[in-house]
Amino acid sequence: MAYDEELAERIRALLGDRPSLTEQEMFGGLAFLVGGNMAIAASGRGGILVRVDPEQSDELVATTSAETMEMRGRQMLGWLRVDETDVAADATLAEWVERGAGYAGSLPPK
Repeated sequence: MAYDEELAERIRALLGDRPSLTEQEMFGGLAFLVGGNMAIAASGRGGILVRVDPEQSDELVATTSAETMEMRGRQMLGWLRVDETDVAADATLAEWVERGAGYAGSLPPK
């Protein structure tokens, strides 16, 4: 499954012209990076993949519709999956974009 191009465009619009913003195809989707660090992606599995502070992962999973990303049977703290139906509203998508961009922007540039 290819990533949702409309969703990618919505993310792009929300990110605007942030400094050091780049795009890269990865994980079968389109990732948006801040300073070389992935912030958020339109996932090839549908929905979004968001990078957050690993210390906030459990709380976000408990209080939002997000699930911890699993890779090769291992849960990846700091990487969350959010279903496309849960980011249908622009305000909700904007919250996830800000979480991801804020965390990526707090990391040392690559």
